[in-house]
Amino acid sequence: MSLPLTPLGAFLAILSMALVTYLTRSGGVLVMSRIPIGPRVERFINAMAGSVLVAVITPMALYGDWGARLALAATFGVMLASRKPLLAIGAGIATAAGWRLI
Repeated sequence: MSLPLTPLGAFLAILSMALVTYLTRSGGVLVMSRIPIGPRVERFINAMAGSVLVAVITPMALYGDWGARLALAATFGVMLASRKPLLAIGAGIATAAGWRLI
């Protein structure tokens, strides 16, 4: 399927993406409201969060430029030292921006 490059096509693309996002999120809530969250389900959810994080970071570490790699290292180091995610994210962004500025 292709949409025409017109304002109506852009609107339809945005509307369809919003609908898919809404259905995905509401579907997850609907499914999880029917599943009792015991220790086994909780372990699964925690493991899935980590695996998604690794799936996002690994290609960036392997195929990204040095700015991306240094940003990952800075984020990792600050997170280990401070245990504050927002500070670690800020350090990663600042490192990538600084590297690309050079």
